[in-house]
Amino acid sequence: MQINDKVYNILKYVAQIALPALGTLYFALAGIWGFPYGEEIVGTITAVDTFLGVLLGISAATYSRKNQAIDNKETK
Repeated sequence: MQINDKVYNILKYVAQIALPALGTLYFALAGIWGFPYGEEIVGTITAVDTFLGVLLGISAATYSRKNQAIDNKETK
């Protein structure tokens, strides 16, 4: 699986910054203001974030392997 650079960068930002920040914000506000389903919502955000991280890791590994193969062909 490989995605283009623009999509990769957006998803990387979402996975590394936006979702963890959103989960932390909701968890804190749920504790302070008594918002419902704090654990369930934060658990869901964490699960989605982990899944997205795995997909991005697979994409990065595929990209690296592809570029190494191209580099190896060019040096021969």
